Amino acid sequence: MSSYDVRIHAILTNDLSGKRKSYTVRWKVAGKPFRNTYATRALAESFRSKLVVAQREGTAFDEKTGLPEPMARELNSRNWYDVAVAFVDMKWPRAAATQRKSIADALTTVTLALLATSRGAPDDAEIRHALYTWTFNKLQRDRDNGIPPEHLAPVIRWLTANTLPLTDVANPATIRKTLDALTVRIDGGPAAANTVARKRAVFYSALKYAVELRYLEAHPMDFIQWRAPKNTDQVDRKVVVNPEQARSLLSAVRERDPHLEGFFACMYFAALRPSEVIHLRADECELPEKGWGWLRLSGSTQQVGEDWSDSGKSLEDRELKHRAKKATRDVPACPELVRILRQHVRAHCRDANGRMFNAAGARPAPVSKSTYLRAWRQAREAALTPAQQRSPLAHRPYDLRHAAVSLWLNAGVPATQVAQWAGHSVHVLLKVYASCIDGQDEAARKRIEGALGTDDQDEEAPGDADT
Repeated sequence: MSSYDVRIHAILTNDLSGKRKSYTVRWKVAGKPFRNTYATRALAESFRSKLVVAQREGTAFDEKTGLPEPMARELNSRNWYDVAVAFVDMKWPRAAATQRKSIADALTTVTLALLATSRGAPDDAEIRHALYTWTFNKLQRDRDNGIPPEHLAPVIRWLTANTLPLTDVANPATIRKTLDALTVRIDGGPAAANTVARKRAVFYSALKYAVELRYLEAHPMDFIQWRAPKNTDQVDRKVVVNPEQARSLLSAVRERDPHLEGFFACMYFAALRPSEVIHLRADECELPEKGWGWLRLSGSTQQVGEDWSDSGKSLEDRELKHRAKKATRDVPACPELVRILRQHVRAHCRDANGRMFNAAGARPAPVSKSTYLRAWRQAREAALTPAQQRSPLAHRPYDLRHAAVSLWLNAGVPATQVAQWAGHSVHVLLKVYASCIDGQDEAARKRIEGALGTDDQDEEAPGDADT
């Protein structure tokens, strides 16, 4: 339905928190009110001028969208599926393989919430499989020349015709429903807060790309008041092992998988990430006979799967996390770690310039994730008590890194130095490890006593002295 009964009102200025403002364009079509809100007055005036020009030229307005018919037809011709695919293709060339997987995972969840109908819909599991393995995997689509394989073709055809048009996606109720869908796992349980935050960020970026392409006049999420699950980001102190427990776990690894003792030792004594340990080369290690050594980190090796890397290999060498491509990071190696690594080089390192840690056997290959996770699981069973095994204590190998950073902070190493060694910003370091810094309360109280001039011994209160 279309109408020529159009009234366009003046722009409304909205005072937001602080000094921020937003600007709302208001108009009516056949008596039905419409409004679009923008972050700047220039954007609002630009959109309002389009409405005024269309009205003066005698263009009919669509009663459903409130837009001039040419704009409504153009907007209705684009649906969520097309925008999501375009977003993936734009991000793909510069994204790491792990980021590609993360984008595909998030868009799969979002797309299931943006289906226009359930009539004739395939099972949710079939939709997820088709979206994750083909639609949102540019490499796979390119290999197939954009033609889905026979077993996926019916699902893809249904999806291309049955996701919401952008006009409906931009509806506040639809945005809110989609955000709510991100908080629920496939099994119906609540999703982790960091998972919700990650998927919301991808959804936001995809809609921002639609605005960039002028498919949408403004970002529809900017004016939605929606509260995500709280994400503390702090490390749980219950996962942090003490030095005695760490050495017990390393001893258990040495008994079963001696070629992996140094792997886990790098994580505990030098706070390396697993991907950094896998990438570590023998010639990047300074291991003197006595005293401290150095690990000169030059990159990380991500285990991503063959379907997501440009090389078609399951491993992908990348730069250090949050660093430029050629950036390096130097981490000190304590004498105990130096001793372990020197023994590892003698017994297990086959190439003086190659990777420090390789899979056992004749074929040289980096240690796989499944291998080191299995070794860690067996070490926990051997080194920890039944009660400790049921607890989150050192549940993941990554918890050794948490233990290392916590140990450094508790030892009084300045946060700036710890952040440099661990590859964090100081802000993130203190935010993540705040709850693991032990003994700070007592030290703070002593500083206050010193500032007040209070002696360690109890002082007599006024009126208590003998008269």
